[in-house]
Amino acid sequence: MPHCPDLKDIGEVRSPAPGALPAPSRLAPGITQPRTGEQLTWEAPLPEDFRINGRQSQMVKVLVTGVGGFIGSHVAKHCLDMGMEVVGIDDLSGGFQENIPKNTKFIEMSINDEKAIPPLFEEEQFDFVYHLAAYAAEGLSHFIRRFNYTNNILGSVNLINAAVRTRVKCFIFTSSIAVYGKNQLPMTEDLEPRPEDPYGIAKYAMELDLRAAWEMFGLNYIIFRPHNVYGENQNIADKYRNVVGIFMNQVLKKQPMTIFGDGMQTRAFSYIGDVAPVISRSPLLQAAYNEVFNIGADIPVTVLELAHEVARAFGVKPQIGFLEPRNEVLHAYAGHEKLHRVIPNMDKATALSAGIEKMACWVKEIGPRAPIEFHEIEIFDKLPVSWLKGRGNN
Repeated sequence: MPHCPDLKDIGEVRSPAPGALPAPSRLAPGITQPRTGEQLTWEAPLPEDFRINGRQSQMVKVLVTGVGGFIGSHVAKHCLDMGMEVVGIDDLSGGFQENIPKNTKFIEMSINDEKAIPPLFEEEQFDFVYHLAAYAAEGLSHFIRRFNYTNNILGSVNLINAAVRTRVKCFIFTSSIAVYGKNQLPMTEDLEPRPEDPYGIAKYAMELDLRAAWEMFGLNYIIFRPHNVYGENQNIADKYRNVVGIFMNQVLKKQPMTIFGDGMQTRAFSYIGDVAPVISRSPLLQAAYNEVFNIGADIPVTVLELAHEVARAFGVKPQIGFLEPRNEVLHAYAGHEKLHRVIPNMDKATALSAGIEKMACWVKEIGPRAPIEFHEIEIFDKLPVSWLKGRGNN
């Protein structure tokens, strides 16, 4: 069984290599290098005389939605490490108070609250908005269509409207490779999106809306399409999404790891430490503005191989429970050449085995969690049996 580091090291994420940011001429408008000529790097914090629109980095204010969730909590941490002032909102429906980084100004609030969002923006006057709040259950989205579109479209529109009104400088949005659907591999940004589930449809709709808001109102945006991200702070109790967390929760409870079909589906599982730093720093890059980027791991593995890797990290023999296949894209992984052109010196991605070990150490500390039941199923026809109330964990 792998050795786990001290608790203080759990959740620490790796940043891209120093010097990875481009030369000053490629910094976003209004962003200036230190007067000393010091090279800006991905390392935190930003130099004291680094400025955005004339304001020191310590005065730059950002909003992180979904700050109690998985990716949102990591992005908030990196923004704080850069010396930014972070306001975070979350309704804690899928996130946890303990995930929220220290020194975050936290407000328990839903992005669906159309009356609360506008005064928040007016009062705080954000420079950047990192929109990570979403209910990201691709498979379940077929059966919760109204819930999906309400949270993933209407809630996002509330934020975009407020961002336009208060002249936010850049709106950073996490989409998903679910927008590609069943497409050629690897999936690249030049492919025409063909989403096949309501979740992917919602994400692509918001990509189009952001482009329209830029063209009409000048709201700058950066869109990331992450895929199969895993790591510390992930909700392992959600039995409908995040297969790495599902497997680990099942192992802790000495249950078989449940797999839909034969497990030959392929995904490129991406460690959070390779994703969050890039998202956090992206609005500092002029070349990233009004662009779409895939982000995540390059090497796909089968879900069955993933199960064996999880078992190895826990020092147990893999026990697999095979379920009836469900309607899903069988093979999904992306290319990242475009991102590497903008950030040419990014550090080498974390190997799957290393990332799984890091997450496993954290999971062992927090312990098993009871599966969270979704109580707002709208369509039961063709709903996988294991997703019925009280059944299974995957």
